[in-house]
Amino acid sequence: MGVTMGIRSMPWDEWIELDNQFEIYHRIRAHRIRTRGMGAICVLPDNPGVVESGATAAVEVVHELAEYLSRRYPTTFKVSRHLDDSPDAISSKYGWEGARPIRTITIIPLSATYDIPLNTDESRAAERALEVAALIIQEDLALMIEGSDGRYYFQAGAICIPGFWRMQDKIGLPLDEIHITGDVPKYREKLEMSMGRFFQRLAVEKPVARNNYSLQVLDPRKPQSSPINTVPEVIHNLDDEEEIDFEELAWSTSANGPENSFIHGGHRVRGPQEVLVPAPSIANVRLRSERQTLRRLPLSGAIVFTIRTYLTPIQTLGQEPGVPGRLASALRGWGRNVSIYKGKERGNWWNVVLEYLDSCWNEQLAQGTSLEGGGKENYPL
Repeated sequence: MGVTMGIRSMPWDEWIELDNQFEIYHRIRAHRIRTRGMGAICVLPDNPGVVESGATAAVEVVHELAEYLSRRYPTTFKVSRHLDDSPDAISSKYGWEGARPIRTITIIPLSATYDIPLNTDESRAAERALEVAALIIQEDLALMIEGSDGRYYFQAGAICIPGFWRMQDKIGLPLDEIHITGDVPKYREKLEMSMGRFFQRLAVEKPVARNNYSLQVLDPRKPQSSPINTVPEVIHNLDDEEEIDFEELAWSTSANGPENSFIHGGHRVRGPQEVLVPAPSIANVRLRSERQTLRRLPLSGAIVFTIRTYLTPIQTLGQEPGVPGRLASALRGWGRNVSIYKGKERGNWWNVVLEYLDSCWNEQLAQGTSLEGGGKENYPL
């Protein structure tokens, strides 16, 4: 399998995606902000001589999101603006098309209203800006700031549902070290130079998107799970992460173990003496797909990296025309390094998934479905 950045142009009206799982994501993200602290929301200060703080970009991005969402989804979001004559309100450039800057944003279906900081003067203004940003969208956010050496540094983030990595292991690192310490396959050989140049040249008016995917297994010892959008409306214990997020959207405990003791860069092949975990039921296997976007902010020049995560049961994909054949082919195309990176050896899922996909695909072939069958436009690979 070739290793490339896999980027494509992003239509502006596709920057932020909402769906009918918004309330569930909001509940999970609010819980993470409340319980993980700097593990979910972090803004680094200036690193003198190296790179500036992510604070200014944090305030800018929440204003960009509020302007975008209130226009793109007017039945879901509404805003109020600063109408006073204070110097900050008058001089602010955050309002689009000459409008005054936004003061509050309301998620109409949830009756939730949030104040938006106007600058970084007040204590924790940047952190509060990212908290609001994290609660009004389903995406995670990473803010990359250009350093004095021309490299881009991860200086601020709202990372609530990473699944397989922790912000504390990557915050403050330059782009190349993030990928190298994360064992990204062929990064030094194939991607380091091109990715660095791409970040330096990314224009404000040319945002891009890419997709990524892996397989995620829920603990076979747990009760059989349902798709994320069937989470019950009533949560009995708001402090119980397993009850709020039993699909492990935020953190895959089944694959990684406890989040607090996770070892960064711990991808490895299982040793011959290790005990195999039971093979999971196909009902407990998910495709974890990410839609990632990169956009340069117009005022600060920071690059905002959004990560929208979807969990889809393999059983659902197996019924989509053409999809089981394409997914099985993609999995078999993984090389050794990609297999380790994507966790082929974690969770004992490989044979279970391929047997299921092959069975579904053979049934579709018998019914006359081609590899280019319907549904390709929604396929994440």
